[in-house]
Amino acid sequence: MSEVKLHGLVAEFENEGEVLAAARKAFALGYRIMDAYTPYPVEDLAEALGMKKNRVSLITLCCALTGSLTGYGMQYISAVWDYPINIGGRPLHSWPSFIPITFELTVLFGAIGGVIGMLALNGLPRPHHPIFDTPYFEQHSASHFYLCLEAGDPLFDPEKTRAALLEMHPANVWEVPAS
Repeated sequence: MSEVKLHGLVAEFENEGEVLAAARKAFALGYRIMDAYTPYPVEDLAEALGMKKNRVSLITLCCALTGSLTGYGMQYISAVWDYPINIGGRPLHSWPSFIPITFELTVLFGAIGGVIGMLALNGLPRPHHPIFDTPYFEQHSASHFYLCLEAGDPLFDPEKTRAALLEMHPANVWEVPAS
């Protein structure tokens, strides 16, 4: 008989305090590959799951700097090298006139880079996630809280992990099959 591959075990909780306490306890037990699903943001849950600060802001900054250099560089090259036209005694490198386009490209590149960086770091788009196969997840995900300990964790053992989750007093514990 073939063994069913697991994505992990998921525990269902009734309120945010329970899932927060469960995440802290699971982290204290040594679990590191886990995730929580809540109907609204829960303060301190990311820290309880052991998530580190992401790099979206750094990606956005790098893209914004690239945009500003691109905007300024395009104007400088066209005004000073390609078409050096003396208009009214104005210098060829008239930097105050370059500022609006430089600002606009900074914002544009930063915004696009931030969105693409966020999607890439979140692993999106992902049209299907194994947690969607959990019983009642779709019906209760707007009112219940879930903690999933994933099978990729080095400490994951189906029986021991189930026992650890049951000690946290969840409403239910389910296996999440890998898809």
